[in-house]
Amino acid sequence: MHPMVKPALRRAWRDLQCVQFGVAPAHAVVVGPVDTTTGSLLALLDGTRGVGLLREEARALGVPDGWLEALLDRLAAAGLLDDTAPGDRAVEAVRREAGVLDRMRADLGSLSVVHREPGGAIRRLAARGGMRVQVRGAGRVGAAVAGLLSASGVGRVEVMDGGRVEPWDVAPGGFPAESVGDRRDAAARRLVGRSAPGGGRAPRAPTGPEPGLSLVVVTPRDGLAAYAPDPVAADTWVGTGTPHLFAGVVEATGVLGPLVLPGETACARCVEMGRTDADPAWPRLLAQWRSGRRSAVPAGDVRLSAAVAGLAAAHALAFLDGGVAASAGARWEVSSPLLEWRARPLRPHGGCPCGAADREPSEGERERPSGVRGGQDTMAG
Repeated sequence: MHPMVKPALRRAWRDLQCVQFGVAPAHAVVVGPVDTTTGSLLALLDGTRGVGLLREEARALGVPDGWLEALLDRLAAAGLLDDTAPGDRAVEAVRREAGVLDRMRADLGSLSVVHREPGGAIRRLAARGGMRVQVRGAGRVGAAVAGLLSASGVGRVEVMDGGRVEPWDVAPGGFPAESVGDRRDAAARRLVGRSAPGGGRAPRAPTGPEPGLSLVVVTPRDGLAAYAPDPVAADTWVGTGTPHLFAGVVEATGVLGPLVLPGETACARCVEMGRTDADPAWPRLLAQWRSGRRSAVPAGDVRLSAAVAGLAAAHALAFLDGGVAASAGARWEVSSPLLEWRARPLRPHGGCPCGAADREPSEGERERPSGVRGGQDTMAG
């Protein structure tokens, strides 16, 4: 191990004895009291020394054996310690590609704050390189989601859509103006390649068989199919156990979710059945909307589409990195002009064959933590 105090967290002295690492409450930690010896050792934790060399320097400062290890354990438990030592093959593959690593340093900093264990950030970035995500729909939202996932290091991003790029599909972060008239699938492949770190080469795990789908992101150009997803179309993903996330814009309203974890959270059929229970006219309305004449141009301005795409990519990455995004079992909506996000829980329906209603939630799921942590930690020398 080559320990390093995480550089992504700004540090400041609260007083003569206590140091605060981090600005925002969600990830800030206060360390104290910090004496002169502890401060000297903290300065040495820059990732250039192994534990053996650090132990020698600690002895030179008069620190008893075992004290350094206790300090490192406390820092690691507080989420303040990273590790720059060589890792597995996937991690080293990322580190060897200097251009890719430079592009991803800001992402690594963010991952190091979110994932507390030493070395967790680089391992998750390396794991993204071995993942395969499918984006179904390449309008303003879908194209931007695909580009963001590729830029975030996801090794394989597939975009599925037909037709050709229209002028109203053009948006920052998505299709450029020169793509108008091109086939959507070809234009999307170019976008994914341009967005990937290292000049079109995303960091990847060691070569081998093609990975299975880690996630499907459903971003239909007709936002109705995201607001009221078709259960029949989603049955295949539920049947194969493939996680899938809905996102889109319909009539100046953005929608994100649900993130469906088959057999665990509410699926598209659960959503439709629950809506019908609450509004018996819903099936009649939905049938007319789905079969009626559709406008060729969706009502989704560039700011709203960008907001939905950014949040969809963030939720997708939170799931891919091993977390549970807030859109699992919930749908988020935002409407112009106020643009105030609202989250609505979506419960599994007892009559749905997906089986999610039969699953008893764990204690942790009943009382999901807020994600805010911090506090006082004592590290006297």
